[in-house]
Amino acid sequence: MVSSRMRAAVVAVGAATVLAGCGAIDPRPDIPQGIPPGAGAPVPYINVNGPGRTSDLLRDWATPISVATGIPVISLEAYGNAAEALRQRTPECGIAWTTLAGIAFIESKHGTYHGATIAPDGKVSPPIRGVPLDGTNGNQEILATGTDPHRPNAKYDAAMGPFQFIPETWQRFGVDANGDGKADPDNIDDAAMTAARYLCVSGKDLTTAKGWEKAVMVYNQSRKYVLDVRDAAAAYSVNVQP
Repeated sequence: MVSSRMRAAVVAVGAATVLAGCGAIDPRPDIPQGIPPGAGAPVPYINVNGPGRTSDLLRDWATPISVATGIPVISLEAYGNAAEALRQRTPECGIAWTTLAGIAFIESKHGTYHGATIAPDGKVSPPIRGVPLDGTNGNQEILATGTDPHRPNAKYDAAMGPFQFIPETWQRFGVDANGDGKADPDNIDDAAMTAARYLCVSGKDLTTAKGWEKAVMVYNQSRKYVLDVRDAAAAYSVNVQP
């Protein structure tokens, strides 16, 4: 005689076997551990020098990746646009959209940190700001430059926008990528393009482990940060969430 507990176990095992046999259980793919992380789904060619928000041209590419990874479509378009622009202008850099996505995930959850939203033109609101850079808790001490319109009376600077740029760095590298004539750290198109430029200048060749690690380390001088970005980017490279 089979006890009720044993019958339940047999039923459970049988059900699991049926589900596995029918393909209902889709195992999560292995996430690569190497550096640099994979490039992910190739970004199609677009005219990155065209008028307006050229990121919009990547909607068909970004939509299925967004469904799989949870990255907002507008954000994905920005990463793809930036990677494609650098591919056309400085192909020796080799930056991939997955690296930009990995950084943006760590820095601001792709522009959605603390409930922020992303408008169709890439504008992130409310503006995302880091802690004051007052020299405490391991942070740098950077006196306010007065260049952040959202913190006009601040004593210390704070990192800005979805890619968390220090104002001084933004003043040097910031570019307009959505065609509105203004380089805005709170616009995810502008921020992604600026991050791509900064990473390429810092690492030179991001298709090599040495170049990729150097670039991300310059972005944030922490070994843990480098590995966190690698892990997120690697997950996106195989179309899964970190």
